[in-house]
Amino acid sequence: MTKKLIFVFTILLVVAFVAMAADITGKWVAEQPGRNGGPARQITFDLKADGATLTGTMTGGMGGGPRRGGVAAVPRALAISDGKVDGNNISFTVKVEFNGNTMVSKYEGTLSGDELKLKVNREGRNGATTSELTAKRSTT
Repeated sequence: MTKKLIFVFTILLVVAFVAMAADITGKWVAEQPGRNGGPARQITFDLKADGATLTGTMTGGMGGGPRRGGVAAVPRALAISDGKVDGNNISFTVKVEFNGNTMVSKYEGTLSGDELKLKVNREGRNGATTSELTAKRSTT
């Protein structure tokens, strides 16, 4: 009887950890340092996990909206694509189009509680760049 109870308890723990690991669905907010020491830009990720598939949008950051008089207008939401969830690891791609050019940013990250650490890889005119961001779960 004790062995069965331990087995059932172990299975319940595994199920609980799997359920917690996939808790990426929600609103996440990060700050991206400004260009050349300029003011930081806020980035919002609205993410939804459905099994191993991740969908959602990114608002703000580079390419987040048109500029008027040097000031960003209302940011536009950019769809994420190729989104995947694998335990606490996620990945997705964001494409931004402007002036006939397409910039692709690839995000890879790890979820730990209410913190999402992301590594961002993008190609630019001067070659590939990598940066890191930390997004926190939004309560609003």
